[in-house]
Amino acid sequence: MRLRVKARHIPVRLSSGTFILNSGLEKRTADEQTAAQIHGFASTAYPMLKSIDPASFVKLLSAGEIALGAALLLPVVPTLLAGLGLTAFSAGLVGLYFRVPGLRREGSLSPTEAGLPIAKDVWLLGSGLGLVLDGLTDGKPTAEAATDPS
Repeated sequence: MRLRVKARHIPVRLSSGTFILNSGLEKRTADEQTAAQIHGFASTAYPMLKSIDPASFVKLLSAGEIALGAALLLPVVPTLLAGLGLTAFSAGLVGLYFRVPGLRREGSLSPTEAGLPIAKDVWLLGSGLGLVLDGLTDGKPTAEAATDPS
């Protein structure tokens, strides 16, 4: 069986995969109050989520995080696919940062104290985009190599 992970992908996949998997595992046992808080936060940014029951939402979120974390950690999942999942998930988190009032300073991209934990999720977006770009260009000549006559 050929592994689909390059050595350079391991740090990103291990750190982000472990982080997300742990988050998903912790949400499996969320009580009603925690589920309501998570759901309320998410539905503030994404109003279409208001129609979902908070407990069901957190169960779905937990399952999604567990699946994504596992995909990042399993070397048989292609880097491009794992990167696409990470990029989509983290784009949603960054969307929270931009849409929930009080997370950014007025008229600025800078986080408030309350927004700092969410603003930090931008590292996941950068990691996901890096995996996607690497997956798309893996084995293809770079622009520099394509123009080098030697």
